[in-house]
Amino acid sequence: MKALFLHVDYINFKPVRKALKSVKDLSEEEKKGKNVKDALAVLIAVEKGDEIQGSAKELVKNIKDIASQVKTDSIVVYPYAHLSPDLSSPEVAIKVLEETENLLQKVKGLRVSRAPFGYYKEFELKVKGHPLAELSREIKIHGKEENSDETYDYKQLLRSVGKSVLDRSKLKKNDHRIIGQEMELFSFNEVAPGMVFWNNNGLIIYNNLMNYIREELRKMEYKEIKTPEILDKKLWQISGHWEKYKENIFLTDYEKRTFAAKPMNCPGGMIVFKENSKSYRDLPLRVAEFGIVHRQELSGVLAGLFRVIEFTQDDAHVFCTEGQLEKEIENLIDLMKNVYNKFGFDYLVELSTRPEKRIGSDRIWDRAEKELESVLKKNKLKFKINKGDGAFYGPKIDFHIKDSLGRTWQLGTIQLDFAMPERFGLEYTDKDNKKKTPVMLHRAIFGSIERFIGILLEHTNGRLPTWLAPTQVRILSFTERNVKHAETIIKKLADAIPSLRVNADFRNVTMQSKVKDAEIMRVPYVIVLGDKEEKKKTLAVREKGSGKIKSLKFEDFLKSIKEEIEERR
Repeated sequence: MKALFLHVDYINFKPVRKALKSVKDLSEEEKKGKNVKDALAVLIAVEKGDEIQGSAKELVKNIKDIASQVKTDSIVVYPYAHLSPDLSSPEVAIKVLEETENLLQKVKGLRVSRAPFGYYKEFELKVKGHPLAELSREIKIHGKEENSDETYDYKQLLRSVGKSVLDRSKLKKNDHRIIGQEMELFSFNEVAPGMVFWNNNGLIIYNNLMNYIREELRKMEYKEIKTPEILDKKLWQISGHWEKYKENIFLTDYEKRTFAAKPMNCPGGMIVFKENSKSYRDLPLRVAEFGIVHRQELSGVLAGLFRVIEFTQDDAHVFCTEGQLEKEIENLIDLMKNVYNKFGFDYLVELSTRPEKRIGSDRIWDRAEKELESVLKKNKLKFKINKGDGAFYGPKIDFHIKDSLGRTWQLGTIQLDFAMPERFGLEYTDKDNKKKTPVMLHRAIFGSIERFIGILLEHTNGRLPTWLAPTQVRILSFTERNVKHAETIIKKLADAIPSLRVNADFRNVTMQSKVKDAEIMRVPYVIVLGDKEEKKKTLAVREKGSGKIKSLKFEDFLKSIKEEIEERR
């Protein structure tokens, strides 16, 4: 069984028509549907091999646990087959759902609703934004034993590792998965669900984004670190993540110890800080990490680059004194502004305050929230309060960008943390030779590099700025007799700008076909060279998919593109 737990402000659902002839007809009241507020919506897919009584009991155990954590007494049981490709029979599924509902109704204080099984339904919901609002779990009662025999069918295994197939029928034309396939950027494969296979073209975008951010961080005197991807569970117990995220962490055993594939980078950064003694002269200490993290997600909720299992966070942790805090927050706000302006994103700002489930005293939370609010007001940033949506260790400033399709995405975050440095015993020596605990700021700009690339691809429809484009210039020969001249131009470009990503299309096909292929790849500059250009020593330049052709001298084009790339315009 697979289940997705969503803590929602509301969920509305209404049956539209039967999907299975075998299910019973609904009453007039049931046909009206329901509107349930402040509820835990439990989306369930019953799978082959699920045992009715045992699966229902284990599911109810999970529901009670999560409901108590998010503090709601309203439960909506919602059959949702899309979470799994390996579904049980409808007869078994309905029995599991009925048994789950029956068991929940016996729990004192819970109010239970169940959406009808076997019907096409229209539904609308609004998920809350706190850390426990979206949790996915796999529930197994009687799994089949693995065959310990080492023999295997090689050919059968090879057949199962096929090429990924993208179903475009349900995707919009500018979906980043379609753009990614057309531009040969990335792919996905069932051998690693929710993990990206980057092609060379996609990795060029990925690496150039990383290089850009690294340059910005060097200007601000950041130090970069790299910490292990697998860490002892005790680190997550100290940090407080174990209690809240255990179900979404990949676990493994080594020599009778439990290790976790890190779902976030914070604890590793704490270990690096503790390695050497620090004094007030070492602060502020700005430490960046482009850390690869893993979080368990059900296959049914994965969505291209937007929701993955493995991703890279552009994390940083700033350790400072209380006196340095205001300036460091201002520096981070300026950094966010510069980056989002670079990509043409408008942004909205939210101040997320203390959640119900948190660590630290109210006195510390009062001080932390006041500090962030004061900086926002001093810098005249418009913001709204997002009550109760802070991290469990501190309040945060969140940046929501708006893309060309009018959608908003939460990317950047600045989180003020008095609690975690104390939990990890971080110290520095002050001017009076006394030991003190530093204050810590967690921050991310892109959030997830993968997700940011997906947003950027859809925002630009794949027409990335020239400095990011996998191929920046493509040379097309008009006829075979122009090939030699085209090769000369390519060499001159490469000699003048060694890092320029330039390639050629000298195929013996129509010019229309060559231009179309370049357009599919979203090449910013397509240069056509024929007899006319060779004679006049000019370039016929098609610029950024506009269809307009400019006749330019080589030197003028070279100067223009060089400046554009260097300035990252």
